[in-house]
Amino acid sequence: MFKKVVSVLFIAILLMVATFSMVSAQEYVLRFGHVLGPSHPYHAGFEKWAERVYEKTDGNLEIKVFPSSQLGVEEDILEQLRQGVPVGWNTDSARLGNYVPGIAVLNAPYFVDSIEDVKKLNECPTIQKWEKELADKYGFKVISFNWVQGFRHFMTNKPIKEPADLKGLRIRTPPAPIWQESVRALGATPTAMNFGDIYTGLQQGAVDGAELVYDNITAGNLYEVLDYVNETGHFLLINFQVVSNKWFQSLPEEYKKILVEECDKAGLETSYLIAEKTAETKQIVQDKGMTVIEDVNLEAFKEAGLAAYEKLNLLDDREQIYKELEQVD
Repeated sequence: MFKKVVSVLFIAILLMVATFSMVSAQEYVLRFGHVLGPSHPYHAGFEKWAERVYEKTDGNLEIKVFPSSQLGVEEDILEQLRQGVPVGWNTDSARLGNYVPGIAVLNAPYFVDSIEDVKKLNECPTIQKWEKELADKYGFKVISFNWVQGFRHFMTNKPIKEPADLKGLRIRTPPAPIWQESVRALGATPTAMNFGDIYTGLQQGAVDGAELVYDNITAGNLYEVLDYVNETGHFLLINFQVVSNKWFQSLPEEYKKILVEECDKAGLETSYLIAEKTAETKQIVQDKGMTVIEDVNLEAFKEAGLAAYEKLNLLDDREQIYKELEQVD
């Protein structure tokens, strides 16, 4: 009888351990979304990040990646994660600037020129201060901003070489002050529109063009509704991967470290891959019938872009960051 009781207890303990293990394995699940299609390099980069995190946490931290706005509209998702919902999103400093205005400078016209510059930005005390404010005051935990999509250009149905050429053109741009004011400063009329609506917006004449990176053209078949890529390179698109700070703080310290380190790593790998493939993508859009305008008056666009910094009181922030970048080895 005693042996039978011990045997039953032993089995019960094993079942409890197994049950605990199953619960533990599902304890930390992050749903991570973005607006880009499943063929975009970012999606593969996010999946690589998820795979590495899953392996290094023995399956106890799982990231489920959702492309093409499957989780919903960006602004709604950002509000959800602020409330502590275990979701994450690929966003940018333009939208985060709605909460901490200074950080929008990272997506201002002609702010930095390379992935190497972006790596150095991670060490700037002012940016670290803004990240802390986003977490402590607004609930956004920045996991990484080592994700660079490349330079954004104006894409239209007429050639653009000077800021004056954009006069009267309604250009789709995201609904954030720095994007809107920058496009206005550069000569166009900014028009807010969801990313997924760009194709039909162009097709129906709701907008006259958009400002995007090369990969967006091929991913969205935009060569069917656009004729020109005008290489203004007015933004180097730096993306921020954010999650709920409340959720992040609930993770074991080891998992926090893994989540951040692997995101930084995957981000740089993806950014360099995109940079290497830009020439190839450029050739593809030309083969699809688009004309690339390379002889753009960049000095005129850079000068025009200063109006956006002035309008949003970002000149001092820009100069401060530039000083800090000079001190980074």
